Amino acid sequence: MYLDSAKKQEIFSQYGSGATDTGSCESQVALFTYRINHLTEHMKENHKDYCTNRSLVKLVGQRRRLLNYLKRKDITRYRAIVKALNLRK
Repeated sequence: MYLDSAKKQEIFSQYGSGATDTGSCESQVALFTYRINHLTEHMKENHKDYCTNRSLVKLVGQRRRLLNYLKRKDITRYRAIVKALNLRK
């Protein structure tokens, strides 16, 4: 499986305040980004997989909503997570 509990703990400890910090915006955005990257690679090979395409669009929307919330609440945290994940070109 591409996303096991060890990988989740690694993402949460790297981008959150700790390994058990699963609720912060930064850790959730990082987890969504990891899943989006995986599904994007899947869609490049299977372009007719419409269920995965719908899941990908939903994940991008959830990440966008979290980033908008973070941008409204704390612009410095928003800029830090965008820079850390290379979300803007």
